[in-house]
Amino acid sequence: MAFITPRVTAAALFFAVISASPAAFAHAHLKHQYPAADAAVTAAPQALTLDFSEGIEPNFSGVTVTGPEQAAVKTGAVKRNEKDNKQLIVPLEESLKPGDYQVDWHVVSVDGHKTKGNYHFSVK
Repeated sequence: MAFITPRVTAAALFFAVISASPAAFAHAHLKHQYPAADAAVTAAPQALTLDFSEGIEPNFSGVTVTGPEQAAVKTGAVKRNEKDNKQLIVPLEESLKPGDYQVDWHVVSVDGHKTKGNYHFSVK
């Protein structure tokens, strides 16, 4: 009986530490993007790249791009960079005309957490 209490206490302490670990609260936050947020680019990009703080699952992630007059921009399938599981690549299937664009994104990180956000850029 005397050995059960220290074991139970040790197990409880172990699970408390694991539960409070920063990794348990991890979410994939957008750290960098191209074109950059609020940027005015002179050459229309052929793809968007979004870099996140955590690895992401491309099959459960997506990006929509809206252009001038709220027109949807055709994009190809979102894919993850083969060499960097934190980077999403979004091919643009049409050339972007001058104007303002909004990028709405949602991702699921490899640990299952969902995040979403948006940013703007413009083509001159």
